[in-house]
Amino acid sequence: MSAVAYDLRGTRGYLVADARGRLVGRVECPMYGTTPDQPDALSVRTGFFARRRRLVPAAAIEQIDGDTRVIGLRVEREGLPSFL
Repeated sequence: MSAVAYDLRGTRGYLVADARGRLVGRVECPMYGTTPDQPDALSVRTGFFARRRRLVPAAAIEQIDGDTRVIGLRVEREGLPSFL
């Protein structure tokens, strides 16, 4: 597990790829849970017209590449919870 803390507030619009490199979706917004000023998860829309979203916790993020605007995960997309 990585000890690097990522700033999730500026990740709107980034693409998210799972551990296999498959596309999960695009970051819709950061989600705040434990503290009101630091997001601890991301809401990821799975398709262009999709109504379903996936919840990506900060602990599942392997790396964030600011140059290519891609977030790599350490889990597969089937392991991410979905919500409306």
